[in-house]
Amino acid sequence: MRLTSLDVFRGMAIAGMILVNKAGVADQVYPALAHADWNGWTFADLVFPFFLFIIGVAMAFSFAKYTEGDNKPTKQLYLRILRRSAILFILGLLLNGFWNYDFSTIRVMGVLQRISVAYLLASLAVLTLPKKGQWALAAVLLIGYWLIMSFVPVPGYGAGVLTREGNFGAYIDRLIIGAAHLYKGDNYNSLGDPEGLFSSLPAVVSVLIGYFTGEWLRKQPERSRTSINMLIAGLSCLVVGEVWNFWFPINKKLWTSSYVLFTAGIALILLAACYELIDVRKRREWGRPFEILGMNAILVFVASVLMIKTLVKTKIGAGEDAPTTYAWINEHLFQSWAGVLNGSLIFAILTVLLWLAVAYGLYRQRWFLKI
Repeated sequence: MRLTSLDVFRGMAIAGMILVNKAGVADQVYPALAHADWNGWTFADLVFPFFLFIIGVAMAFSFAKYTEGDNKPTKQLYLRILRRSAILFILGLLLNGFWNYDFSTIRVMGVLQRISVAYLLASLAVLTLPKKGQWALAAVLLIGYWLIMSFVPVPGYGAGVLTREGNFGAYIDRLIIGAAHLYKGDNYNSLGDPEGLFSSLPAVVSVLIGYFTGEWLRKQPERSRTSINMLIAGLSCLVVGEVWNFWFPINKKLWTSSYVLFTAGIALILLAACYELIDVRKRREWGRPFEILGMNAILVFVASVLMIKTLVKTKIGAGEDAPTTYAWINEHLFQSWAGVLNGSLIFAILTVLLWLAVAYGLYRQRWFLKI
């Protein structure tokens, strides 16, 4: 069984990733396209957890024959999971070091690395634990992460210090990964990482919630009642996330437990809308471009990041003050006539359309990257 609405949602998430990545620095974009500086959220903070949620939903369909009946997971399946995780992690490392590789200081974690870790751990949980055990694991990860981050003291900082460098996750990342290999931008200064190793644990729950959704969807008839139930579940997650926010703030960079539930709630609502329009009412034309984009999601994401890094690393002209290619294009071709905010937005939208055209060309040739 293939869920067309999920393919469309995946394409929407990839389009959102490209839009946010290309929009520019925080003071040159509309606030919705810039990540929240710390606590709180914007549109930009929703895209990544959406993708993890989608991975979980897809997992429910791809693992179905191993999680029901007498079929047991095979050695080949586990090897395939390990292979996928390893490829994603290595791709992330290659993106981190692109242009000037220095393995003594290369950042170890990142977006693809977090996807790799979350996918691997969620897959093992799904294939080895009974359903009640999977739900218990999700609860333990969310509650345990909250308690550890709030009450376990960090040497030199104390307990419950939820700053870039003072939180428990950053402390663990410095111990395991090493400061030289942590994120250096956004005022982190190698003291923490927004996609750190420890904070990837609650990200596993983002995948598991998607998996629980997919497992439930597989057994439901294609009717509006199914969409309504998803909507109710989404609103419930939103409420719980917002309430938890009072004690454990919604924060993407820490991937807090409240953030997991809040973003899963919005993902459920959007999937319910896509499901109702596409799978129930059969209105599929509007979602076709996103469906095509989602068919080569990883390829498009990696290629778009490489393009962004190339534009940022190269310069137009000579000298230390020469603008980067990215800044020059943005300023001279867009911001010069549309203004700073609108120019950056137009540049980002055109980039999404460019990669949609590339994805369409790949689709016409039936070329799909499978990991």
